[in-house]
Amino acid sequence: MIFKRVGAGRPYPEHGLSPKEWAALPPRQVRLDELVTTKDTLQLAALLDEDSTFFGDLFAHVVEWEGELYLEDGLHRALRAALQQRLVLHARVHTVAGAA
Repeated sequence: MIFKRVGAGRPYPEHGLSPKEWAALPPRQVRLDELVTTKDTLQLAALLDEDSTFFGDLFAHVVEWEGELYLEDGLHRALRAALQQRLVLHARVHTVAGAA
């Protein structure tokens, strides 16, 4: 199995991070098998496009919420890593505080 679970949607509360705020987060390695996807479909063109990061962030965006790591943006990067038989992905991780 590539991911911990395939989800459809974001179960965590809205975090409101702008692209500039995401860019301020330092990237770190995240294991693919610890990620829960927030999308259950992929645009094949995004996976195959060599310039897919030309206008976007070089790193995937992951939201940590209630002990789970949710892959919010970068599904094509994660699948590309898996196809290259890598177990980890470099991602920016934002932690969202859970309900009290």
